[in-house]
Amino acid sequence: MANHKSALKRVRQTKVRTERNRQRKATIKSLRKETLSAAESGDVKTASESLSKFSSAVDKAAKKGLIHKSKAANLKSKAAKAIASAS
Repeated sequence: MANHKSALKRVRQTKVRTERNRQRKATIKSLRKETLSAAESGDVKTASESLSKFSSAVDKAAKKGLIHKSKAANLKSKAAKAIASAS
């Protein structure tokens, strides 16, 4: 365990940031599942709305450095492709 005051603070900060990142990644995963399930069921309107939310969340995560910008582009592209093939 850390002994210095600054090191203890870094441990606390890391714990908070790790939890925040976990929550954001979980949100992205659930939005992705929601979008793909709507596309599979053929509900284009719901799928389009959830794609918008999903794209926004992915872009924000890429902007913050949570995921790489190329991965963000790949995720959005695959989701859009799934919706296009469903309709």
